[in-house]
Amino acid sequence: MKLIKHGRNVHELNFDSKDVKIAFLSDVHWDNPKCDHELLKQHLDYCLKHDIKVFLNGDTFCLMQGRGDNRRNKSDIRPEHNNARYLDSIVETAVEWFLPYAHILTVIGYGNHETGIIKYQETDILTRFVDLLNYRSGSNVQTGGYGGWLIIKNHDGSTRLSTKVKYYHGSGGGGVVTKGALNLTRALEMYEDFDVFTMGHIHENSARNDVRESIVHNPKNGYRSEQRPLHMMLTGTYKEEYGDGDHGWHVERGAPPKPLGGRILTIKMVRKQKDGSQSYYNKVDSHLFNI
Repeated sequence: MKLIKHGRNVHELNFDSKDVKIAFLSDVHWDNPKCDHELLKQHLDYCLKHDIKVFLNGDTFCLMQGRGDNRRNKSDIRPEHNNARYLDSIVETAVEWFLPYAHILTVIGYGNHETGIIKYQETDILTRFVDLLNYRSGSNVQTGGYGGWLIIKNHDGSTRLSTKVKYYHGSGGGGVVTKGALNLTRALEMYEDFDVFTMGHIHENSARNDVRESIVHNPKNGYRSEQRPLHMMLTGTYKEEYGDGDHGWHVERGAPPKPLGGRILTIKMVRKQKDGSQSYYNKVDSHLFNI
């Protein structure tokens, strides 16, 4: 896979195959004691074994236990980070932990936890992590944006297709009843010309398919209407905050247990014959880590 950066938040991923799988993870909160490191390792090991590239859509880190942070709690810091170099130690230990997976990581976007540290501590932890990880591994991991685009290209030797992914870390608190459905509907109104939309932040995990009608031009048959499928994804968290429901910020604000884990996006090149002509398109879907 070749990764090309077209802008701060626009990246192109070129694959030498007609069928592609990419893991979409978000809200890992790696440095929080409530992060399920065992589940995260299981999922990344699966990607490593099957050569599935990985995209991280924000809040890779939690970063809430520094001096002056009103959210800090003595029980929410890992022992290895409980020192006078809190932020530095997170970067250094995270690089060691993610080092075996460096060559399957592609783009890592920002979440509100990373941008909050830029705002209040005046340091970019995500860029520091990516720079040190690339230095240690010789890989080419890139930082993305809080929102941005991934252009995924696949080919079978003669035909090359592209799938445009609009990513956004997310906003709002999510709804106990709607579980992010409104966020996906808002995305349909805000963004154009995408094939896949993905969002994290609200710690839900689901997917749905929408369809839009458009007009296309074919040199042989002229203009005709066409239905365009759109795949909409919400990716879950790796931070298990509910526990037994006894107490804590998550429980006291009335939030329910949340699904853990990301999703695997599958892109398959399919041949289509219509009106005596042959063409190809990408069939897009996603699923949970069923391992």
